[in-house]
Amino acid sequence: MAGKSAVDEQRHRPETEAKRRAILEAAVEVFGQKGSAKGTLEEVAEKAGMTRAGVLHHFGSKQRLLLETLIYRDSSDVADYSDHHMPSGLEMFRHLIKTTQMNQKRQGITRAYVTLSSESIVDGNVGYDYFRQRYANLRQDLVNALMDAGRLRDVEVDEKNAANTAASILAAMDGLQLQWLLDPDEVDLSETTEYVIRSLVAQVFNPGKQIL
Repeated sequence: MAGKSAVDEQRHRPETEAKRRAILEAAVEVFGQKGSAKGTLEEVAEKAGMTRAGVLHHFGSKQRLLLETLIYRDSSDVADYSDHHMPSGLEMFRHLIKTTQMNQKRQGITRAYVTLSSESIVDGNVGYDYFRQRYANLRQDLVNALMDAGRLRDVEVDEKNAANTAASILAAMDGLQLQWLLDPDEVDLSETTEYVIRSLVAQVFNPGKQIL
C-alpha cells in the first residue's frame, strides 16, 4: 500500500497540531501541579482526551514531552510579536512587564515553569541544559537591550553593571512568581515585578546617590 501523499499530510496537519497543542496544555497543568517526576503520561493523556499511546505517538517519550512543554511555555511569551523573537532596547523591559501581567492570568503555565525550573538543578534532570542555556540567552538579551537603549540615548552603559542588572531582573521575576504562587492574596505579581524592573533599569541610566 502506498504511503500518504503530500496532500494527505497537509490535510491532516492542522488536526495533528491541534492534538499536540491539547497535549501540551494538559502537560502544563499536570507537570505544573505535580512536577515532572510525579506527573504521569496517563494523567496528561486523560486531560488531553486521548490514550497514553496517543501522547507517545506525538512526542515519543516523557522526556521529550517535558522539553516540548518548556518550549511551548516560552513560545507563548513572544506570541504577540510577528517574528516571535524578543524585542530590543527598552521595549524588551516593557515586554517583560507585559509577560508578567499575562502570567498572573495563567497560573497553570506559571506554576509549570516554576516547578520545572526548580527541578532542573537536580543531577540528570532533563531540563538542566535547557534552563542553563535559557538563562544565558536571557541574560545576554537583557544586556544587549540595555546597551542598545544607552546608545539610542547617548548614554554610556557599563557592561558589567548591565550584566548584574540582567541577572537581578531575572532573579526577581522568578522569586516573585514563587511568592505569588504561595500567597497570591498578599503578593501582586505584576505590580511588584514592574516596580523592580523599572527601579533596576532606572539605576543603570541614572545611578544617583547610593543609600547602602
